[in-house]
Amino acid sequence: MHVLDMAGHLIRRLHQHSTSTFGERTQAAGFDLTPVQFAALDAIHTYPGTDQAHVAELIGYDRATIGGVIDRMVKKGWVRRVVSEQDRRARELSLTAKGDTVRLTALPTIEQLQQEILKPLNPADQATLMRLIRQIVVPSASTKAH
Repeated sequence: MHVLDMAGHLIRRLHQHSTSTFGERTQAAGFDLTPVQFAALDAIHTYPGTDQAHVAELIGYDRATIGGVIDRMVKKGWVRRVVSEQDRRARELSLTAKGDTVRLTALPTIEQLQQEILKPLNPADQATLMRLIRQIVVPSASTKAH
């Protein structure tokens, strides 16, 4: 089997391309933002009051290391972390006004770079690829695909 026939290898290469494009475009637009930070901002925006473990689950990130990501976003003033009134061991997360501004301001750049990542494909193939990726990564999403 040739390396270019291996799904894992091609997925890794696509991930490298995606991450590189994200970094180049967000940096050029003046954002100090990683793909994981943006995903976390979006998850916290969608589910305000959620905890770190749920954010990790939502974005498919390691629970053991999401704390460092959240810590950096708290230090940047993007995320507020408070002790839960229901469970004193849990920390509820919400976006600060600054964090929501970063998310909203970065969104057009991030939407544009998504198109750039898939640019070699025609729109029908882009839709097919996205449907198939969702089917692999989030099996329940295949029934909710756009």
